[in-house]
Amino acid sequence: MSFTRAILAALTVGVLALAGCGSGNDPLREDTEQQNTSESGDSIIVGSANFPEAVLLGEIYAAALEAHDVDVQRKLNIGAREAYIKALEDGSIDLVPEYTGVLLQYFDKEATAAKPDEVYAALQEAVPDEFMVLEKSSAEDKDAVVVTRETAEKYDLKTIADLAPHAKDLVLGGPPEWKTRSTGVPGLKEVYGAEFKSFIPLDVAGPVTVAALKGGRVDAANLFTTQSAIEQNDFVVLEDPKLLFTAQNVVPLISKDKASETVVDTLNGISAKLDTPTLRDLVARVEVDKEDPATVAKDWLTENGLA
Repeated sequence: MSFTRAILAALTVGVLALAGCGSGNDPLREDTEQQNTSESGDSIIVGSANFPEAVLLGEIYAAALEAHDVDVQRKLNIGAREAYIKALEDGSIDLVPEYTGVLLQYFDKEATAAKPDEVYAALQEAVPDEFMVLEKSSAEDKDAVVVTRETAEKYDLKTIADLAPHAKDLVLGGPPEWKTRSTGVPGLKEVYGAEFKSFIPLDVAGPVTVAALKGGRVDAANLFTTQSAIEQNDFVVLEDPKLLFTAQNVVPLISKDKASETVVDTLNGISAKLDTPTLRDLVARVEVDKEDPATVAKDWLTENGLA
C-alpha cells in the first residue's frame, strides 16, 4: 500500500468510527431514550368540572394513571359540563370524572331512568360513539335543593314538594346553567310546579352559593349532597320524592381512543374502591381542612394500594 493510500484508509476508518458513535445504534443512547419514554406508551389529558370535588376526582384519576406509567397532563377546573364536553369533543382533554344521572340527561333529554343500574345502562347507550363510560363507583353525589334550618322550620319544609307552594315568594340560587338545565329551574317547575320569585346565578355549589344562602341573599340553593358546608351550617337538604335528581354515581367518561387496557384497569380499580362516605370525607379534607387536592388524592390512592 502506498503512503497516500494508507493515509486515505486511516481517514476512512476514523470517519466511519465517528459516524458509528453518532448513529441511532448506540446502546447507551437507546437505553436512555427508553427510560425517558412511558413504559405503557399511553398518554392522556385529564380534565374536570369547576368545583372542589370534581378537581379532587380529577387528581385521583391523574395520580393513579401516573403510578401506572401513563403520561398525564392535567387541565382541571375547566368549567361547567357544557364546557368540558366540548373540550372532549375537540380533543383538548381525553378523560373527565362525571356523574351518571346528569350525564345521561345531558346526552338524552328524554331519559326517564332513575335507579343506579338503570341509569348506568341507559348512559352506556346514550354516550356518543367516540366516548365511553367505564365502570361506575358506588360513590354518589347528587344535586339537591337546600334551605337554612330557619326557612325549613318557617314553612315546615321536608321535601321539594313542600317548597313548591311557597316558591313564588322565594329566591332560588344556583350555577348559571341551572337557569336552563332540565335538573334546574325548568325541572323544578315541570316536576314540582315550583316557580320561584327569581333566580340568582351563583357559583357551582361553592363558597359564593353557601354565603348567599347563609346570608339570606337567596332562600333556597343548589348544593351537592357530599358537601361539608351542609352539616357545618346546619342546612336542610330537601327530599326529592319525584326523583328530579336521579342516581348520580361517579363514573369516568373517556375518549375511546385513549381507553387502553392499562387506563381502563386503573380507572375501574378506583371505581371499585370509592364509596359515598369515603368521598364525603375526602371532600371535607379539601373544603374544610383546606388541603391540596393532589395531596388528598395521593394519600387515598396509597392507602388503598392504587398508587
